[in-house]
Amino acid sequence: MKRLLPAASAAATVFLVALCLRPAITAVGPLLPQISADAGLGEAAQGLLGALPLLAFAFVSPQVHRLSGRFGMERAVLLALLVLAAGSVARSYTGTAGLWAGTAVIGCAIAVGNVLVPAIVKRDFAANVSRATGFCTAFITLAASTASAVAVPVADAVDWRLSLALWAIPTLVVAAVWAPRAKPEPVADVSVPGAGAPVWRQPRAWLITAFMGLQSTCFYVLVTWLPTIEISHGVSERTAGLHLFLIQGMGILGGLAVPLLLRDPATRALGAIAASLPVVVAMGGLLAAPGLAVLWAAIAGLGQGASLVAALTLISLGGRTASETTRLSGMAQSLGYLLAAAGPVAAGVLAERTGAWEATLVMIIGLGVLQTAAGAAAGRKGS
Repeated sequence: MKRLLPAASAAATVFLVALCLRPAITAVGPLLPQISADAGLGEAAQGLLGALPLLAFAFVSPQVHRLSGRFGMERAVLLALLVLAAGSVARSYTGTAGLWAGTAVIGCAIAVGNVLVPAIVKRDFAANVSRATGFCTAFITLAASTASAVAVPVADAVDWRLSLALWAIPTLVVAAVWAPRAKPEPVADVSVPGAGAPVWRQPRAWLITAFMGLQSTCFYVLVTWLPTIEISHGVSERTAGLHLFLIQGMGILGGLAVPLLLRDPATRALGAIAASLPVVVAMGGLLAAPGLAVLWAAIAGLGQGASLVAALTLISLGGRTASETTRLSGMAQSLGYLLAAAGPVAAGVLAERTGAWEATLVMIIGLGVLQTAAGAAAGRKGS
């Protein structure tokens, strides 16, 4: 059996960084009622607060390669972890202005990790990119679902401020573990013919960007509105919340399974298709048989987890060097998260205009079909 870790525990620390990339965001949703009551936020302001990290992803991601080029990937990640911890504390304990500024800072810090983790995986796990990406995604999803699950119990025991700020602690622990990797000199990239060509001019980069953006949009529309959609079909609030947790849990399984198809260039397109179709099936099922909501939630979760792994794998494999992968990651995540930020808003507008959620489900199905086509083209051998 091939070893997954080329440099043993040192290389594996990138998985610990992945643990820090979502809790500061996913802990907010369950606490919005408490936050809004304390800070006096209306529904529109709550929506903007939730979208702010995604907007930060969109605007910061294209600039990460400059930070990486100046300081090196390891030092840039360390800096991002420290800023993330500081932003988590500032968001909770510096008043209303700090709530907004801290949320923006958190989004900027996470954007650096989002972009650089695929590039580090590309460099350190060259022979096992898809499998290492599956592990990274599993860590991301596990941490995200845990943060959602414990947010309210901690807030009920103390307050929402501590519930959000406590995630600075594991972030600082990971920063301490990562620090030995942050050497002063960035590792020189190995040049290859054509590697300097701007990724914005590469057709395959646009296909990967489309795939990343569409799967992100589907995910954020689902996590924002699926409980509300299910409640409108007679599912209780508690059950709808459990279904959202189920989506996250099934996402881990989907993310660990899909690398079997992604690691072989001959089946990579099939892997992207297999990752995309479950959401189409789940939303069609929810339209046709809403009484089976738990089944459709499980299927959607499998697809969402697999789609994220497929997107990050395509990014990691899409660059010919770590530097080019960083640029591709910045492009795909910038435009992808910009689209994702608009998705929940568009879904809500559709529901408001039509007075029902069927149009939103049809929208998600359409996005899933486009994602399937983009993944098939991006994963095609030689594309």
